[in-house]
Amino acid sequence: MNATVIPALVASTVDREVGPRRPGAIYQNVDGRFEVLVLVTDPREAAKLLRRDSARWAVIVRDTLRPDGEPFAVGSVWTVSDHLIREGAPPPARFAPAA
Repeated sequence: MNATVIPALVASTVDREVGPRRPGAIYQNVDGRFEVLVLVTDPREAAKLLRRDSARWAVIVRDTLRPDGEPFAVGSVWTVSDHLIREGAPPPARFAPAA
């Protein structure tokens, strides 16, 4: 298998797992309504934030239904029980345009 395919597979898996949770997005589920503050895609930083041995990504969110809502990291995948209320920033481009 070509080694250059692996990063693309990981990136597409991360995109599916994160779903539309980009900075600025607001989504809701049974646990609350959350504003996405930061999307962390560095696996080492994500694992540290989630206090796990490994992670591919983490999302730092704030519950907008709680007046005292403090930011916290989540690593749960996007599911059908999550509902997007407001879109966030578009995902970053994978490749820079040729000069």
